Amino acid sequence: MNRGLLIVICMGIVTACSPTSQEFPSKPITVIVPWEAGGGTDSLARAFVNEAAKVFPVPFTVVNRAGGSGAIGHSSGMTARPDGYTVTMITFELCSYKPLKRAEISYTGFKPVIQINEDPAAITVRADSPWTTLSEFLDYARAHPKEVTVGNSGPGAVWHLGALRLEKLAGVEFTHIPHDGAKPAVTQLLGGHIAAVAVSPAEVLQYTQTGTLRCLGIMSESRFPELPDVPTFREQGIDLVHGTWRGLAVPKQTPDEIVAKLEAGFKETFDSPEFQKAAQTALLGLRYRGSAEFTEFLQSESETIAALLEHLEL
Repeated sequence: MNRGLLIVICMGIVTACSPTSQEFPSKPITVIVPWEAGGGTDSLARAFVNEAAKVFPVPFTVVNRAGGSGAIGHSSGMTARPDGYTVTMITFELCSYKPLKRAEISYTGFKPVIQINEDPAAITVRADSPWTTLSEFLDYARAHPKEVTVGNSGPGAVWHLGALRLEKLAGVEFTHIPHDGAKPAVTQLLGGHIAAVAVSPAEVLQYTQTGTLRCLGIMSESRFPELPDVPTFREQGIDLVHGTWRGLAVPKQTPDEIVAKLEAGFKETFDSPEFQKAAQTALLGLRYRGSAEFTEFLQSESETIAALLEHLEL
């Protein structure tokens, strides 16, 4: 009898200590940002948690764990305790680590909770270039293989991959010029050292507004609000939607009921006017996908990137 009583007591203790049996959340939640403070991902995360703290009955803390092109922070979040109290702001690079052989981590190590952002790629040239439309630009590139130089933010980075996808769809060959970030690439374009850049429209906005640069097309489903006269690629006959994205995820073993609570609270946070305004002010695109849709998107995105990089030497 004593042995049986002991077993019952032990089972009760285990049940009481289980994270799914307690009221979640009951303590502060940490959000890991795999990039340095002050960047777009960090700014988005901090704006989001400011509003999330109004939805959930606990405070939020942002922790920056940069390094390895985001691999250190992503790995830290993936291997955290799966109790819902450590959330990671995952980014596009999560889909490229394995194909680039940079880290053995991918979206499959997480349970995606919610996508909150998407920023498209765009092709931009100097305003005094001979190309006034995307069609003219591609026709020239088709007739002059590898002559057109296209700057990007680094080999294998999101904007480089956008230009590679365009090559395959349009049947052209560019000469890709890598830079240490989008800003140096844009500087080289302004100086006339390269023919075009593949970066986000936000990163060339000030120069397109002053008439120094010309954006030929945006790889998005809809037009960029600050550049309403620039058509999307689809509007110009090329079925290409590509860009960077950001979302929130937890370790794979996190219980589904905890993920559901986070998803519901994060959706309310995403919909708050304060967060929407903060993102728009920072020119960060808003894109909502719930847990199931976000998971499907990540699978498709990972397969696309892996196929694109399969035979690419970087």
